[in-house]
Amino acid sequence: MATVSSLTPAPSVAVVRVESAPFAEHAYVVHRPDRSDCVVVDPGFETGDLIDAIVERGLTPAAILLTHGHSDHIAGCHAVRRRWPGMPILVGRDDADKLVDAVANLSAAFGVAITAPPADRLLDDGDQLDLAGLPLTVIALPGHSRGHVVFVLAGHPIVVLGGDVLFHEGIGRTDFPDGDFTSLATGIRSRLYAFGPDTVVLPGHGPPTTIGHERIHNPFVPAVD
Repeated sequence: MATVSSLTPAPSVAVVRVESAPFAEHAYVVHRPDRSDCVVVDPGFETGDLIDAIVERGLTPAAILLTHGHSDHIAGCHAVRRRWPGMPILVGRDDADKLVDAVANLSAAFGVAITAPPADRLLDDGDQLDLAGLPLTVIALPGHSRGHVVFVLAGHPIVVLGGDVLFHEGIGRTDFPDGDFTSLATGIRSRLYAFGPDTVVLPGHGPPTTIGHERIHNPFVPAVD
C-alpha cells in the first residue's frame, strides 16, 4: 500500500504526496486550495491509492506532468489516463522515447515491460505552462536522464517539482545509459542554486528540502567546488 500524505509547501498551494513501492517514488497531486482542478506529477506504481487520493478530495486532473521517463515515474500513466480520458501527458522532448520503450525507461532490465501512452506535448527549456491555475516554468536539467526537466511553480516561496535531480542531501543517479554527473552538477549549480534559499524542492524520492539547505549541506554538489 502506498503512503499518502498532505504537504503545504506554500500558502497558496496544496500538495498530496503518494509514495509507491518498490522504489519509494513520489507522485504529487498539486492544486490551488480554492480550485477543484489539479496536475499529477510522475504517477508511480501504486495508482489505486493515487486515484483514490484525487477522487476523495474532489479533484479532477488537468494534465500529467513527467519530470523524466524512467519506469518508476511513468508506471501509473495508463491507469490515471483511463480514469480521466483525454488528459494530456507532458514530458521533456529528449525523454519522450522512454514512455514507449521498456529498454530505454529501464523497466526491461527488471524483467518487466512498463510503458506509458505517448506524450501529447514535448517540453523544452523555458516553456511556460498555466495548468489548473498553476503558473509553471519548465527548466531542462539533464544528467539523471537526457531529457529530465523540473517544473518551477511561481509563488512565495517558489516550489520546484524536481524529480530525480536534487534530493535532501543527495542527487539523482548518473550511472544510467544517458546519465552524466557533470551535466547534473552544472545544472543544479547554475539553475537551481540560483533560486532563493527558501525555495522548496519536492523531489522524486526522499523528504522535501530547500535550496538554502542544499547549498550548504549537499555533499555531492556543494554550492562552490
